[in-house]
Amino acid sequence: MQFRLSRDVFSDAVQWTSRAVQQRPTIPILSAVKISARENEVEFSTFDYEVSARSRVEAVVTEAGEALVSGRLITEIAKALPNQDVVLTLNDNHVDVECGRAKFSLQVMPIEDYPDLPTLPTLAGKVDGQAFSQAVSQVAIATSKDDTLPLLTGVRVEIDGSRITLLATDRYRLALRELEWNPESPSFSTEFLVKARVLNDVARNLGSGGPVDVSLTQGGATERAAIIGFSAGERQATSSLMDGDYPPVRKLFPEVTPMEYVCSRQELLEAVKRVSLVVERKTPVRLVFEDGALTLDAGAGESAQAQEAVPLVTAGAPLRTAFNPDYLRDGLASLDTEFVRFGFTDANKAAVMMGQPEENGEADLMFKYLLMPIRFGA
Repeated sequence: MQFRLSRDVFSDAVQWTSRAVQQRPTIPILSAVKISARENEVEFSTFDYEVSARSRVEAVVTEAGEALVSGRLITEIAKALPNQDVVLTLNDNHVDVECGRAKFSLQVMPIEDYPDLPTLPTLAGKVDGQAFSQAVSQVAIATSKDDTLPLLTGVRVEIDGSRITLLATDRYRLALRELEWNPESPSFSTEFLVKARVLNDVARNLGSGGPVDVSLTQGGATERAAIIGFSAGERQATSSLMDGDYPPVRKLFPEVTPMEYVCSRQELLEAVKRVSLVVERKTPVRLVFEDGALTLDAGAGESAQAQEAVPLVTAGAPLRTAFNPDYLRDGLASLDTEFVRFGFTDANKAAVMMGQPEENGEADLMFKYLLMPIRFGA
C-alpha cells in the first residue's frame, strides 16, 4: 500500500474518523484506525461495535492495500505535520508516514482481527444540515452526564411524517425541539433513543454544509430502529440505538402558562453571567419579576453578593423564583432570538422558556426549554 495526498485532507479525514475510537477499549484493536487504499481513493474508518465512522478522500494511489494503525498516534501525527503532501507506505509490519522532512513509522495491528464495519441502513430521509446541527445542540445540553442513568444520556427522537421532534432531560430541565425534514415516505413514523454524544458529534461535523442523509434499519413503520446512519458527502457514521423506555416527558410541558414575562435575551444572559460570579456550587440565582423589571439576586449573608435588573417588555403578576444559574444560562444561550419569554403556571413549578423574535410578536414554539425551580427562603 502506498498513496499521496495533501496534509489538510489527510488531517481532516483522520480526525473525523478517529472520533469513534475508544480511549480505553476492552479490546485493544478497537483503538485502531483502518486505512484502505484503492484506485484513486483512500478510506479511513473506525468501529467499536457500537459506533462507526468512515471518510473517503481522493489520493494518488501507487499501490492498493490495507493497514490498521493506532488511532491515537495517527491522529496526533496528523495534527502536527507540516503543510506539505503526505505519503503513506506499508512496509511489512509498519506504516511509514512522510511529510516534508518529518518521518514516522507506525506498527500495524493484525487487520484480520478487525470487525467488519456496518453498512448504511435504508435511507429514511434528508434533513438540512444547519437546521439539524442547531436542533441537536439545543437539545443535547439537557441530557444527563450521569452514566448511572443511561437512558437520560440519550436523545429521544420522534418522527411523524415530515416532522422530527428531539427530546432530552436530566430530571432538572427538559428540552424539546421540532424541525422539518424530507422523509422518503410521507407516512413514515418511528421513535428511538440515540446517544447524545454521538448525535451531537455527528450534527456538529456533518451539519456545516448541505443536506444530511438519515438512514434507519427497521422492521416496520412503528417499530424501533436498531441502527441509525448519517452521511454527507464522503463522510458516514453509524450508531446502534439505545434500549429502554424513555420517560413520558412531553406531558411535563403545561398546555397554558397564565403568567408570562418577556425581556431581552442577550441582556438577561449577560446579567446572569455577571451575577453568577458570586454563586457557589449548587447555589441558585434568585429571580424577582415585578414593577416592569426582572431582578437577579445572588449570594447571602457575609459572603459575596450581586444584584442586577433587566427591563421587562411584558410582565404578568409579581413572581419570585430561583434557578440553577448554569441551567438558566444554557437555556438562554441555546436560543437565537432577540427576546426570551418565560411562562409560569405557578412560582413553585417549572418555567417554560421560549424564544420570541419580535418585542410584541409570538413565541417560537419550535423550541421549548423547561426549567425546574429551586426552593429558597424568604
